[in-house]
Amino acid sequence: MSNYKTFTMELAGHTLRVDIGRVGKQANGCAFMQYGDTTVLCTATSSDKPREGIDFFPLSVEYEEKLYSVGKIPGGFNKREGKASENAVLTCRIIDRPMRPLFPKDYRNDVTLNNLVLSVDPVCRPELVAMLGSAIATVISDIPFDGPCATTQIGMVDGKLIVNPSQEQWKNGDLNLSVASTAEKVIMIEAGANEVPEDKMLEAIYMAHDINQTVIAFINQITAEVGRPKHTYTSCAIPEEMTAAMQEIVTPAEMEEAVFTDEKQVREENIRSITARLEEAFADKEEWLAILDEAIYQYEKKTVRKMILKDKKRPDGRQITEIRHLEAEVDLIPRVHGSAMFTRGQTQICTITTLAPMSDMQRIDGLDENEVNKRYMHHYNFPSYSVGETKPSRGPGRREIGHGALAEKALIPVLPSEEAFPYAIRTVSETFESNGSTSQASVCASSMSLMAAGVPISKPVAGISCGLVTGETDDDYLVLTDIQGLEDFFGDMDFKVAGTHDGITAIQMDIKIHGLTRAIVEEAIAKTKEARTYILDKVMNPCIDKPRAEVGPYAPKIIAIQIDPEKIGDVVGQRGKTINEIIARTGVRIDITDDGKVAVCGTEADMMSKAIEMVKTIVTEFEEGQIFQGTVVSIKEFGAFIEFAPGKEGMVHISKIAKERIKQVEDVLTLGDKVTVICLGKDKMGRMSFSIKDVPKNV
Repeated sequence: MSNYKTFTMELAGHTLRVDIGRVGKQANGCAFMQYGDTTVLCTATSSDKPREGIDFFPLSVEYEEKLYSVGKIPGGFNKREGKASENAVLTCRIIDRPMRPLFPKDYRNDVTLNNLVLSVDPVCRPELVAMLGSAIATVISDIPFDGPCATTQIGMVDGKLIVNPSQEQWKNGDLNLSVASTAEKVIMIEAGANEVPEDKMLEAIYMAHDINQTVIAFINQITAEVGRPKHTYTSCAIPEEMTAAMQEIVTPAEMEEAVFTDEKQVREENIRSITARLEEAFADKEEWLAILDEAIYQYEKKTVRKMILKDKKRPDGRQITEIRHLEAEVDLIPRVHGSAMFTRGQTQICTITTLAPMSDMQRIDGLDENEVNKRYMHHYNFPSYSVGETKPSRGPGRREIGHGALAEKALIPVLPSEEAFPYAIRTVSETFESNGSTSQASVCASSMSLMAAGVPISKPVAGISCGLVTGETDDDYLVLTDIQGLEDFFGDMDFKVAGTHDGITAIQMDIKIHGLTRAIVEEAIAKTKEARTYILDKVMNPCIDKPRAEVGPYAPKIIAIQIDPEKIGDVVGQRGKTINEIIARTGVRIDITDDGKVAVCGTEADMMSKAIEMVKTIVTEFEEGQIFQGTVVSIKEFGAFIEFAPGKEGMVHISKIAKERIKQVEDVLTLGDKVTVICLGKDKMGRMSFSIKDVPKNV
């Protein structure tokens, strides 16, 4: 093997090792990463030529979770990894978001960042290693990239901030924060938090930013020794002469008039009209027609940004901090367990809540030492009709998975414990209409839907998004409250923050520029707090201000009891015979955990109570004098056998059936008779012994 170079640094108590030139030498850039014992192979590759016929940068990010990395064989019949897990998809997104803006805007070559997880050390999270490795592989490659960048994760346990926490600290702490930075600015923030106050969140963000600077210095050292010169590429920028010709045909004033409306459909029709004029004017310029859509996009973008930044005018006429018209409604869908709709301008989300026994929790076979059971699931759907388009549904993409995970993250801190509310919970947010920040509308709708379903959440949660338009200097910027689609498309930032009155529960920040100053971050967090407070007080609380006292009529009811774990086998019975008999007789559903928690789920209270009594009867240590209701299941010459619980029988001797002497059992009892018996203890054979004649008269 040829020589390779190894670079190391100490990072948050563990050694970060980077091998360059050891493996993957045919990729444009490759970093063999090791942090503790966590090992990830990170590569960056690009195509030789730009992809034709596209107006975007074709970046693909992959994060491959191999179960051999944690000593597991995949479950199911096909013993190999299948499609990417939700965690893998979210990791890809968190790598993509900070790195995408650092590639040239006119670059159209395909680029793939691949991260292969080879081994996992529980104290060093593989997701973090992949984030760092992707940046290093790209920076040292010949792919044009305005890096370096670095990512640090911050956790919080007992109020103390922890740099790059272990899997356990990440899972059980009060903060999951990932921050990416360049040498100057923050470029990405992703957080889930247990109502962390704004000032504490800012402290954590800039602690991560400071750590990132030490990592960037390390990456610069690597690049200085092994970095390759960046290759030249074919620029896909719009020719200046085309831009000038467009402005002669459609003046800036006309373009401003076309986009200055609060109706998305009107704006789109205006742009279609402008497009038709330009297509006619450029009919003899085939090379211009091929890039006309991108040229119009750039013209529209320049117009909107100038209107906002210089003229302080938003396309729909709102003030800079003004939120669009808001509406809230609950119980609009009959028979479901809970429903709510939240509308903000032309963004409308309906969330439906479904409750089920804990056995319906989602099981996740991932890179965790133990199988993970997911009790709360939030799913988000974004059909094409919500934006007036037509295309077939092919299931959720990465965007839908990411938006669903963000809302899920925002609501987890306020959910009741399993002991207080022994249900699995699923919320599904359906996008009825979209014009900006549907993910945060789904937070609001889901919070109300949960309360309408009778889920005793501790506090309602609301979410809102801020945007940004920047000028030539760091001080020339404008932060916009509640951005609509156009301001998102043409702006520089989508800063989503969800939380309660008392603190932040989730953050997701996307930007299209090379980072944010601290002043912008602080202003965005302050404005989102002001906006979500308004939404909670003025819109959501007047609609529904607290969870309903009980679940709805169509939701399953659950009664939970605790039994001795050693008695679980008695309840289940041989091959499940006993528990299946209880289910057959009562129509309920029964879940039993290894620690002896028995949950009876059903819709009829009397049948649920009957099932609970059966379970209690089975696990009771029987004592003389106890009274039972039973059924005659067998008749012998010497007496009758009474089943007093599924799988549990006792015998009534012929002498204990009636006050008077009887010649044969059949004179008094027949199969199937319902009888009341009193326990006499156990007979010589160890069987339960009953009496009918000795039952007290008042029973």
